[in-house]
Amino acid sequence: MYHSWKKLITLTGGKKFLVKKIEIPDEAIEIEGSFRLPPFAELSVEDQIFAAAFLKTHGSIKQMETIFGISYPTVKNKLNAIAKQLDIVDVEVNIKMPVSNILDRLEQGEIDVSDALKEME
Repeated sequence: MYHSWKKLITLTGGKKFLVKKIEIPDEAIEIEGSFRLPPFAELSVEDQIFAAAFLKTHGSIKQMETIFGISYPTVKNKLNAIAKQLDIVDVEVNIKMPVSNILDRLEQGEIDVSDALKEME
């Protein structure tokens, strides 16, 4: 199924498109109309791969850094960019970052001790 979507995205040059007919041959069912793709299917192939890898690593940014050879901030920026494209639900996320993530950022030099202490409060 994934390869079919990839071919469609390639054929359309990444432009959004509508599906006009759905057929279930085994049930002799045909539905015609104008159907948008699910939001995940509207992501670029690269973003779909990135999101799938994030899910498969159970949200491990460290593993994402290793898999894609990119830094923590780059992983976070990419995830934020993908999240903006997936305007599925309107939720406000206000979760404190686990101490281990704060310490990782401190170790990587992204924040200083003062900032780390403030985030841990």
